[in-house]
Amino acid sequence: MSKAFLILSTPAVRARAHHWIDVAPEKTRVEFREPQRSLDQNAKLWAMLTDIARQHEHFGQRYEPDAWKILFLTALGKELRLAPALDGKGVVALGTSSSKLSKSEMSDLLEFMTAWGAENSIVWSDPTLIQADTARAA
Repeated sequence: MSKAFLILSTPAVRARAHHWIDVAPEKTRVEFREPQRSLDQNAKLWAMLTDIARQHEHFGQRYEPDAWKILFLTALGKELRLAPALDGKGVVALGTSSSKLSKSEMSDLLEFMTAWGAENSIVWSDPTLIQADTARAA
């Protein structure tokens, strides 16, 4: 087995994970990660990014939601590197994908965006998203 992936969701899956650990060769790497962000979190992220892109300029420039996502991920300390574009004209941002964020990391990102939005007079297109998240956090 070169690579395997399990989600610890049932006793049977946990038993399989235990078995794999018991029979794994020496020096096998094992990695444990928190659950990935939910689809609801992802939907909220893109709704918020779209609201920000429609309402706010960053240093006199309008940006698409994708660019705002990179700005917010970088603001939270997620790794960002710049590489020359393949054609040599400009640079490309290389960094963390939001799809790889855990539920708690995504929650931190959404909370940061909510606070930033309040400081920058963003009017959310679906305020129930913000209210529901705030109520859950309380």
